Amino acid sequence: MNCYETVFILTPVLSDDQMKEAVEKFKGVLQQNGAEIVNEEAWGLRKLAYPIQKKSTGFYCLLEFKGEPTIVKKLDIAFRRDERVIRFLTFRLDKYAQEYAEKRRNLRSKKASEQPAEAVAEAENKEA
Repeated sequence: MNCYETVFILTPVLSDDQMKEAVEKFKGVLQQNGAEIVNEEAWGLRKLAYPIQKKSTGFYCLLEFKGEPTIVKKLDIAFRRDERVIRFLTFRLDKYAQEYAEKRRNLRSKKASEQPAEAVAEAENKEA
């Protein structure tokens, strides 16, 4: 099994529920075809480098998964059939990219676990 990473941009006119539904749809496509989802990140609404379909912003989403090479073609077809997707890119990670992605995930989870402790410390400072 190879490791893959896919980034796709959804149209900005979607509500949060519609965006989450679209992400779940693509995760479902992967899981139905035997892929193991390693990481999911929603980068949120961001400005595009250039207008695409007369839109200047879009919802960015990242999915990391492990699976067979045939899955990529099925995922591409699902992206092309869905009108909510503006752009997408899927690529296979080599061993160096896998190491980098793992470091990034660990750093991200470390930051997420530190934030609540800082929030507690700030709350205690406000009470005193």
